[in-house]
Amino acid sequence: MAAALLSSPPKVIPTTAPPVAAAGSALLLRSRHALAPVRSILRPDSSAPFNRADWQASCAILSSKAAAATGSSSDKPPSPSGDPPAADTEPDNDGGGNNHRPPSAIYGARTSLDPVSNLPRPLTISDLSPTPMHGSRLRVAYQGVPGAYSEAAAGKAYPNCEAIPCDQFEVAFQAVELWIADRAVLPIENSLGGSIHRNYDLLLRHRLHIVGEVQLPVHHCLLALPGVRKEYLTRVMSHPQALAQCELTLTRLGLNVTREAFDDTAGAAEHVASKGLRDTAAIASARAAELYGLQVLADGIQDDGCNVTRFVMLAREPIIPRTDRPFKTSIVFAHDGEGTSVLFKVLSAFAFRNICLTKIESRPHRHRPIRLVDDANVGTAKHFEYMFYIDFQASMAETRAQNALAEIQEFTSFLRLLGSYPTDMTPWGPTSSSNSPPSPSSSSSLD
Repeated sequence: MAAALLSSPPKVIPTTAPPVAAAGSALLLRSRHALAPVRSILRPDSSAPFNRADWQASCAILSSKAAAATGSSSDKPPSPSGDPPAADTEPDNDGGGNNHRPPSAIYGARTSLDPVSNLPRPLTISDLSPTPMHGSRLRVAYQGVPGAYSEAAAGKAYPNCEAIPCDQFEVAFQAVELWIADRAVLPIENSLGGSIHRNYDLLLRHRLHIVGEVQLPVHHCLLALPGVRKEYLTRVMSHPQALAQCELTLTRLGLNVTREAFDDTAGAAEHVASKGLRDTAAIASARAAELYGLQVLADGIQDDGCNVTRFVMLAREPIIPRTDRPFKTSIVFAHDGEGTSVLFKVLSAFAFRNICLTKIESRPHRHRPIRLVDDANVGTAKHFEYMFYIDFQASMAETRAQNALAEIQEFTSFLRLLGSYPTDMTPWGPTSSSNSPPSPSSSSSLD
């Protein structure tokens, strides 16, 4: 706007100009001789519509420049005759009335608005989520409260991380998407309870990528307030899967208690401790007992010693697949044709290339749960539509995996790569009672 004002032919402002403009003019006239034309406080040609707000803004800007120029000229020593310092004698034009002096010569050396340092700086991605530097802690979201098995899985996947508890699985997804967390570690299946269907559905709903997996042995303990004996118990609280995994052991201990479901195992322990429930026990980890001041009435009460939960590590960006170590790839697809024939073709694409499948899971197609088939002879049949999740042992850096997905894409209506990530190869013992994070070398993530 200031440049447009300079380029317009000068027009003298009437003497009835507002006091702000008059003060600006006085400052300019008291400054250096180069400011004598006073171009900047003259509004453009009258053919253009007069905008009073723009005009006053121009006056304010140029008044501040004039004040700065006056201050710099006042630093010069006065002449012996007492006259003001001599004005700059550099000519303003080339003799033909054309001004060739740069704006810095007209308004002084400083042409930027003052003060620039006080203006707010725009936010950048680095402000929202700084890239973890050497020695900084990665922020990892998990579902539950401190002491949950998911917290132990987060510590195993990313040692020395900053674990961020979330009350729901979807909140953990959103924490990563909104840059509140850098990663999320969430359970996907259990060796006894099966698949966690909620997280399969959330993988399709959100745009996060699987960047790794970690397998954690589950070691349940029966926890109660200090001084409470098993004979006094009338109720046991825990996650529904934990209750199911300890059903036979609770009966063998001779406990005639009511089973009550809770959001998570560590949350049940926290509830018993915070409410002071002396007739209630919780099924949780030994770490939860340490955190909430509970005593362990029975250790290792799971019915099966080989109780393992598989967790996936999620990030905003995928990792680069490699071939120097075992990799696993997860996909999800849908189809429009007959389910049996299409699924057979998908499995054949992997079998033909000697690619082993480690997991296949079907979930209802939310946008089209039922498909109608009209047969004139039989009538109208209703078939359920499904999304299929598949894990296979191959890296997307391998040609055979790329060719397999290219073939599958030809006869599927939807195909999405959820992630290609390193397989968790860390050994574990079914009788281990500790859920503490292992050494950093056991992490299965590449990032």
